[in-house]
Amino acid sequence: MAVTVTEQTYSSVKKIKFTWATTGSTGGTTTYNYDGAVLRVLNYGLATTGGTIVISDEDGYDILMGKGTFTSGESFLGTTDVRSPISAIAESPLTCTVSSTGGSGVCVVYVR
Repeated sequence: MAVTVTEQTYSSVKKIKFTWATTGSTGGTTTYNYDGAVLRVLNYGLATTGGTIVISDEDGYDILMGKGTFTSGESFLGTTDVRSPISAIAESPLTCTVSSTGGSGVCVVYVR
């Protein structure tokens, strides 16, 4: 199963939600292009084997900066919003790639 992408705009903040349920590797890309600062990223995984989430812009840069790795059985991967903004996007679609998961999960990205 592919990654399901849900895109919403609230005033000046965009919420992009990537949801998956798979074993192996899968991916999905946003319909729209995004421009601005990545304010917060929340990752939730219900994996039985652990895995990696990479969210990249059209140039291939990972906006999670390598922090998308999780281990077996984690139900909350945490947030990367130590300092805001954590990353930036310049008029680009976002592609979420999930590898080696043995379960389901969701990753939510907030952009302004």
